[in-house]
Amino acid sequence: MRLFAAVLPPQDVSDELALKVAELRRLPGASELRWTGVPGWHFTLAFYGEVDEAVVPELSARLERAARRTPCFPLALRGGGQFGHGRALWTGASGDLPVLRLLAERAEAAARKAGVEMGEHRRYRAHLTVARSREAVVVRPYLSVLDGFTSRTWTVDELALVRSNLPKSGVPGEQPRYEVVGRWALGGAG
Repeated sequence: MRLFAAVLPPQDVSDELALKVAELRRLPGASELRWTGVPGWHFTLAFYGEVDEAVVPELSARLERAARRTPCFPLALRGGGQFGHGRALWTGASGDLPVLRLLAERAEAAARKAGVEMGEHRRYRAHLTVARSREAVVVRPYLSVLDGFTSRTWTVDELALVRSNLPKSGVPGEQPRYEVVGRWALGGAG
C-alpha cells in the first residue's frame, strides 16, 4: 500500500480554497498546470511510500500513540509558494506551526520504529499542493493571488493515515484517489 500520514482540512476550508483555486485557473497559462482536486487536498506529515500490509497494524498503533501525545492545535490555510521553479504550486499554513511540525516528526518517527524505510530526513514545511507541472513555470501571478488568501482557522484534532491509489487508466490529468485507512484523535480531542 502506498501510504502517508496527513492533516486533512475540513470541508468548509477546502471550499474556501476551491474558490481561490478557481480564480487561479482563470489566469493566463493555467491550462498548462495539472490542478489537484478537493478530494486530494491535505498536509502530508510523512510520506511512507509502499508499505507492506503486514506492517500497517504496527504503524497504526504507533501513529495512534503519536496522536495521543500531541495536543489539538489551530491551523489555517494561508498564502502560497512553490517548489522546483513552479513544478509544485501550494498554499501554506498559519497557526500553531511548531505543533504541526512536532506531529510531522512524530509521524515520521512512528514509521521508522514500525520498520518503514524512510530515507533521508528533511525539515518539515507545511504546504498543501494545488497544482503541479512537469516543466518550470513562472508562478508569480499565481503567488500574487494566493498572497492575500487566508482561510478560516480550524482546530486540528486528528491525524489520518491515507492510502494513495495512483491512476492506472493513462488518461491525462487523472488524479490519484485517496482513501483514509485510519484516523486517531489528538491528545486534547474527544
